[in-house]
Amino acid sequence: MEIYYKTSRGEIIFGDCLEYMKTLKDNSVNLIVTSPPYALVKKKKYGNENSDNYLEWFRPFAREFYRILADNGSFVLNIGGAWKKGEPTRSLYHFKILIMLCEEYGFHLAQEMYFWNPSKLPNPAEWCTIRKIRVKDSIEPIWWLSKTPYPKASNQRVLQPYSKSMTNLLTNGYKAKLRPSGHNISEKFMIPHHGSIPPNILALPNTESNSYYLRYCTENNITPHPARFPSTLPEYYIRMCTDQEDMVLDPFGGSCVTGEVAERLGRKWACCDTVEEYLKGAVGRFTQDNVSMMESVEISYPLYRPGYLWDQIPKEKLDSDGGQIRKEKNSKSCNET
Repeated sequence: MEIYYKTSRGEIIFGDCLEYMKTLKDNSVNLIVTSPPYALVKKKKYGNENSDNYLEWFRPFAREFYRILADNGSFVLNIGGAWKKGEPTRSLYHFKILIMLCEEYGFHLAQEMYFWNPSKLPNPAEWCTIRKIRVKDSIEPIWWLSKTPYPKASNQRVLQPYSKSMTNLLTNGYKAKLRPSGHNISEKFMIPHHGSIPPNILALPNTESNSYYLRYCTENNITPHPARFPSTLPEYYIRMCTDQEDMVLDPFGGSCVTGEVAERLGRKWACCDTVEEYLKGAVGRFTQDNVSMMESVEISYPLYRPGYLWDQIPKEKLDSDGGQIRKEKNSKSCNET
């Protein structure tokens, strides 16, 4: 274990994050935000555990996370789901992790949230585009956990623009009344604030193609980390759950996206990883003149109601075997009908 790179606020650690966390004091980290290797069927170069062994593999990390996390701190775990090998059914490992963390290690589930990648391609192709029996898997769970029911946080730091309908209501007025659902819409509903409280779905396209990080890797013949989460994800929780000079840790740091954001926002930070090639690229995030040069994202994304194209659905009957037998030739798709 060694300090691979250091700034005035944080450091990149080359080595086992368990060994690094043992050097930290109890209750010394204000936010842990991380995305460990998922339990995927297909093995990745950066290493990933089998879903059957995942809980046992994760236990030592869980113990250290709880010990070093401040009493009013947050632990944000981005952990994607997985398919069972050879079947169009899902593993439950990421739900088991959540239950284990809460029931065995004492964490509270502050809120379950989801990272939605609008630009993700249909996957897995076998079930989505070949047999056409599943929809594309484009969301990943984010478990927001804490040691107490009241971690410090403010949704006022992550407000979103009002919708057009809400803007019209604020402009044209609304009659206060009790809605059929039982919600009492009072006159206070008409008081404009700085923005809308966001939902627990984070729409974040992962389409980075020409960022400073990738250019740095290309120019220096470095292999980029293949599973980077968008910088907006850690930024969301750093803004909502920490103050300046608070400590932020990403134990599975990869290319140190979390550290780059924390540096820009004036937080102390540390990122760990065991693959030196990824850390070589991570250094590039801190060599630019302005560390606020983050990848750009679009403002909003369309989310169509489920029945938007129902009048264009093919009329043939469903396969009675549920797609178990793979057809040599597929029927016409909706947009060909």
